Amino acid sequence: MKKKKKAPEATAVNGSLIRRPIQRCFPIFVLPTLICFTIGFLYPFIQGIYLSFCNFVTPRDAEFVGLENYIDAFADKTFMHAFWYTSLFTVVSILAINIFAFAIAYALTQEIKGANIFRTVFFMPNLIGGIVLGYIWSMIFDGILQAYDTFLLAKTSYGFWGLLILMCWQQIGYMMIVYIAGLQGVPEELNEAAKIDGATKWQTLWKVTIPNVMPSITICVFLTLTNSFKLFDQNLALTGGMPVQFNPDGTTINTTEMLALNIYKTFYTGSNTRGIAQAKAVIFFILVAVLGLGQLFATRKKEVQQ
Repeated sequence: MKKKKKAPEATAVNGSLIRRPIQRCFPIFVLPTLICFTIGFLYPFIQGIYLSFCNFVTPRDAEFVGLENYIDAFADKTFMHAFWYTSLFTVVSILAINIFAFAIAYALTQEIKGANIFRTVFFMPNLIGGIVLGYIWSMIFDGILQAYDTFLLAKTSYGFWGLLILMCWQQIGYMMIVYIAGLQGVPEELNEAAKIDGATKWQTLWKVTIPNVMPSITICVFLTLTNSFKLFDQNLALTGGMPVQFNPDGTTINTTEMLALNIYKTFYTGSNTRGIAQAKAVIFFILVAVLGLGQLFATRKKEVQQ
């Protein structure tokens, strides 16, 4: 009798034959990407951390000054105002964007006519650049406020709500797509079981749908948090940090200036402030990283394993 070949051995041979050329060529494919990553991100990042401890005009003439730049950064009233202003804006934008995005996504998954058209229309604002959006919305707001004999930069509150409306208009469509993907992944058996048990639509939403959509909520909250804290081009184009508040001590504060714009203006204010701007940028990076990772850790614990 002829002995049959063992399938596992053949599979192992085929597997090793496939893996060997991949393992041999692995450095060839990884090396260009690693070089680009090192040149384009890793080296500038490390150099940026070093320059935050220096006074400099260009990286070549950097002079080490220790923690002086960080002390000056925390003592800067404009930086602290930008921090609290950005924090308030981030909290409000997270709530507004995610509530509206989830509501729209939930409505568009209820088998209504023209759902695909609505999805496309809501997503389109995300394709427009922030600078262009800022200038377009500044003209829209000024056109509306002109009827009340005022303009966008007349009050801090106008700038705040203007930025929020712009951010919502741009980001809701993108978050909606993520929520739709999450809602479509909820097992239909759970909804049917809830109906059999006599649960209302509201109870089904809170007890079944939302717990199963927590992975999408985690992603959307993370994106909204980081995007709001890093907001720059919309802030620059829409308000530029205006209006200006004059303090009794003679200093001025741009009342709608967010953190990224404050760092940008500090860097280009003068040659002796570039080290301070770099220190602010490092603080900014640590702040966003800590908040983002903390939010991921907190929301992932509430995700339901299907």
